[in-house]
This record gives sequence, C-alpha cells and structure tokens, in this order.
Amino acid sequence: MQLEIDVMLDYEFAEPADVLLQVAVAQMPDQRLIGDNLVVSSPEKLRPVTGEDAIGQRTWAMGRGTFHATYSAIVEIERPPVVLDGLAAAHARDLPGEVVPYLMPSRFIEADRFEAFVASRFGDVEGGPKIAAMLDWMAGEMAYVPGSSHGETSAAATFVQREGVCRDYAHLLAGFARAAGIPARLVGAYAPRVTPPDFHAVVEVWLSDAWHLVDPTGMADAPEIVRIVTGRDATDIAFMTIFGTAEMKAQSVSVRRTG
Repeated sequence: MQLEIDVMLDYEFAEPADVLLQVAVAQMPDQRLIGDNLVVSSPEKLRPVTGEDAIGQRTWAMGRGTFHATYSAIVEIERPPVVLDGLAAAHARDLPGEVVPYLMPSRFIEADRFEAFVASRFGDVEGGPKIAAMLDWMAGEMAYVPGSSHGETSAAATFVQREGVCRDYAHLLAGFARAAGIPARLVGAYAPRVTPPDFHAVVEVWLSDAWHLVDPTGMADAPEIVRIVTGRDATDIAFMTIFGTAEMKAQSVSVRRTG
C-alpha cells in the first residue's frame, strides 16, 4: 500500500521557545520511505536526533513569533495483517532488555491499577487471544468522543469515563496489556481512515518475540499504519512538544491512499 502524507502546523509564540517535532515517517523494513520533506520557519538551524528505541527522527527547532511547519511524505507499506490468534506471551524473565520498560507503569499508564480487573475479566485466555479479548471489551464498552479528554487524561481516568480519543484508547489498551504481563508501547502514527483526520496513536504489543501493531479504536489496520515514533506513553510520541507556550492558529493532517 502506498500513502501520501501532508502536514501543516501554524503556531504563534509570544516568547522564544525550543520545539521538539515528531512528524517525520520512520524508515523501517516494513514501511519504505520513497521521499519526504520537512520545512520549518525556525530562526535556528534544525537539529535531528534519533527517536526512542532508535525508531524515527525527532527534530529540534525554535519557535519565535510566527512558527510555520510543513511536512510531506510518500511511503510504501509492506506489512501483513496482524493475526493475534496463536501469538504467545513470554515470561517476564525471558524478555529482551530493551522490551522490559514497556511492562512498567508510566506517567499516563497506571498499569498496576488494572491488575485485578485484567485478571478477573481476561484471565481465562493468554497471549494474542488475551489482547483480542481486550480489544473486544473496548469495542463494546468505550465510546470515541472528540473533546472528551485533555492532555493530562490518564488510562485510569479513561477507564472510569469509558470515552476518549485515540490517545486514550491507546493508553487504556497498553495499561491492560502491561497489567497482564504483556509489554506494550505507544506508537505515533499516520493512517488514512482516521476520523477526524489527525495524528493517530496506536499500540504495539510484544508477542512471539516481536512487536505487533494494533489499533484499539478500530480505525486502522496494521497494513495501513505508518509509524512516526514509539514510546512509553503520549509524552514520548507527541507530534510537537513546546518548552514554553504558544497559540495554535491552524493545523491539518492529510493521509491519502495512492496505490
């Protein structure tokens, strides 16, 4: 599958501030970047740095006055659908060192608070079928409601409210998975069927010695998801982190299937 991506960010800074952008498509074996272009109105030279787990690229810039950024990319995805049935969970002691942090609670994912619920609700299945059962539960119990959460909403709050957006769905699924002893990390992503069009958040779970993409909102399938960056929670995958304050004037994300 080939996707064409276009992003526009327009912000106003009253005071100069450092900006960390995470909008560039990650170059990985299952998603081939045909070409991309990032243009930023930064008074300082852009400085790219490697993303979490050496996936993707973060770009440092400076915001001062009007801050305008555009990003365009064409990417070819070569990834089969994820079939959770038959995927096995590993014992914690057998996990690779780089995977272990994704078993732990994090700022927005209080995984330890879900242990009793996960054990009672999903304790009769293991591995991939357990993740499938969690996805089924979320499909039946959760409502996708734009504007129902904010930047400080955690997985525990989402569990109580039973509504949210992609960020909240991803936090909750990752919390369930970690509570069950299955490593889970968040993925900042692009996908063509996201409604309304925006940056998307999905989850990768570690099963059968590999990461597998799942979208708890159900809006995207693995063969059409483009990774940007990965991390413990939304803190690590935010498309734009401002070390100061700014006002958003306009913002748009377009993802189109072209082949």
